[in-house]
Amino acid sequence: MTASTVVAPGPPRTRRGSGTATTLLVAAALLAAVVASLAIGPRALPPSVVLDALAAFDPTNADHLIVTEVRLPRTVIGLLAGLALGPAGVLAQGLTRNPIAEPGILGLNTGAALAVVLAIGLLGIRSLTAYVWFGFVGAGLAAVVVAGVAGVGGRSATSPATLALAGAALTAGLGSVTTAILLTDPNAFEDYRFWQVGSLAGRDLGIAAQAAPFVAAGLALALLCGPTLNALALGDDVARSFGRHVRRDRAVCGVALVVLAGAATAVAGPIAFVGLTVPHVVRALAGPDHRRLLPLAALAAPTLLLVADVVGRLVAAPREVQVGIVTAVLGAPVFVWFVRRKRFVR
Repeated sequence: MTASTVVAPGPPRTRRGSGTATTLLVAAALLAAVVASLAIGPRALPPSVVLDALAAFDPTNADHLIVTEVRLPRTVIGLLAGLALGPAGVLAQGLTRNPIAEPGILGLNTGAALAVVLAIGLLGIRSLTAYVWFGFVGAGLAAVVVAGVAGVGGRSATSPATLALAGAALTAGLGSVTTAILLTDPNAFEDYRFWQVGSLAGRDLGIAAQAAPFVAAGLALALLCGPTLNALALGDDVARSFGRHVRRDRAVCGVALVVLAGAATAVAGPIAFVGLTVPHVVRALAGPDHRRLLPLAALAAPTLLLVADVVGRLVAAPREVQVGIVTAVLGAPVFVWFVRRKRFVR
């Protein structure tokens, strides 16, 4: 190595064994959550019945119908939404260098909400399968607007401070427009409130099929952003000194964030605290290396989401509490605990 060679400092090293054990532990928790989601509800079913329903479906068997027509779709939706929300939270915190950032900080949830309200109120669309696309497009347009506002005057279009401020301003503005439309259209409010609270119920596998390609593409792109986020965590100037193209790197990671957050919000509604809490949980388990955080978050987030959905089915049986409410109740104390212990690893 010559004297002029510069080596970028990498993330803290961790033992391979401990990393493998952590991954296996989180994967086992996800598998248990999937089984619980298929088996537990107002009518509990043994795992053998669940396996029988999946392997040898009998349309005359009531238990098989419960598994395949009710619980399987919401389990698949929960998996897809979690696969998107976990890495999206890591991306949001890494791009903004803000430990309390989440996808909503860029106005993605508000943009999706306004698009859904316009679809319901102005176009008369009542089918969830139809207006899911409006939610996705709304999230994407909101991200474009935030990037444009943050880049006014020649500044970096993805500066952490300007991104956060532009996202907050857009959230306030679009939220006011959404509220105004809902106050003048009671019918739109009735349909919108079911989507807005965040739920896995009432969705079918058709919606999952629509969202799956976007989640897969966004997740693949997000996993490639691990080294980029590690470099950006050192600061833009340091990252540039190591040969990183900061604007391009942020744009690529931003696209992954928009695709993931938009897909999750479109299919399940704006679910709170998953994208905020999960990155801190996996960071406590695996350290600050984004190359490990992103895949672990992709496993941990659907685990939390499915567990919250099961809890929501049981606490008010035979009725249920929507998963968006349960994640807020479960996630808020965990996040407060991390704040008080100052467990933010950046």
